[in-house]
Amino acid sequence: MARNWTVGQMVERLRATAPPFESEVDRLVAGNPETPVAGIATAFSATWEVLEKAVAAGANLLLVHEGVYYSHREQTAWLPEDPVFAAKRERIERSGLAVYRCHDLPHRQRPDWITEALVAALGWEDRVEERLPEAAIVTLAPTSAVEVAELVKLRLGVPYVRGVGALTAPCTRVGVMVGYRGGGATAIPLLGGRRLDLVLAGEGPEWETPEYVADSVSLGREKALLLLGHAASEKPGMAALARRLQELFPGLPVHAISDSVAIRTL
Repeated sequence: MARNWTVGQMVERLRATAPPFESEVDRLVAGNPETPVAGIATAFSATWEVLEKAVAAGANLLLVHEGVYYSHREQTAWLPEDPVFAAKRERIERSGLAVYRCHDLPHRQRPDWITEALVAALGWEDRVEERLPEAAIVTLAPTSAVEVAELVKLRLGVPYVRGVGALTAPCTRVGVMVGYRGGGATAIPLLGGRRLDLVLAGEGPEWETPEYVADSVSLGREKALLLLGHAASEKPGMAALARRLQELFPGLPVHAISDSVAIRTL
C-alpha cells in the first residue's frame, strides 16, 4: 500500500535529497502543506496551459522551476491591479493546486540535475569530460555549431536556436550551460580557461557573451555560441525530476507536463 504523503512531508523528503541549503525562492507559493497529495506534476513554469493540464491529469501538487507570477523572487507588489495576475491566482486557488517552486534544489545537486538532464537529452552522457557547478564540459567528434543546432532542434523539439561566431568551424570541446548561465561572467571564463570551441546555453545578456564571441572571431579565434532559450534548456530537467519523484514516492501518479513554445520566430 502506498504511503499517504502531505504536501509538506513530500517537500521535506525532496529537500533531503540535497545537501542543506538556504534559498530565497524554493517555497510553497500556493496551497496548504497539510493537504494530502493525490498526484504530482512537474513543469518548467506554471503557465495557464500547464495549470490546466495539471488539473486535468488529477494532480494536486505542481512543482515548477521558475516563478509563478512573472518574477524570480515572486515579487508581486507591482501586480495587484493586473487582471492576468488576478485571474491566475484565482485559478490556482479554485483548482486546489499546491504549487511548489523547485528551482535551487536541482541546481544544488552534484552533479546539477538540470544540466545532467540536458546532456542526457542530447545523447552526450558518455561524452562528459568534466562536471562543474555551472556547466558540463563534453568532448565531441569534430562537428560544427550548425550541426549541433540541428541536433538540439531534433532532440528537444524546439523550432529554432540562435547562434553567434564561427558556426561552421569544426568544434570538439563544448560547454553545456542551462538557464541564465550564458551570461559573460559564467560563460566567458570557460571559453578561454577551458579552451572551449562552443558554448551551448539557455540565455544571457546579448551584450556579454555574444559580443565576446564575435570579437574572438574578429581576432581569428574560432569560438561559437548557441542560445537555446531558457525554457528549452531546462525543460528536460523538470521532466527528469518527474522520474525521480516517481522513485521517491512509489504508488503516486507523477506527470511531466510541457507547454507550447511561447516565443516564436516571425
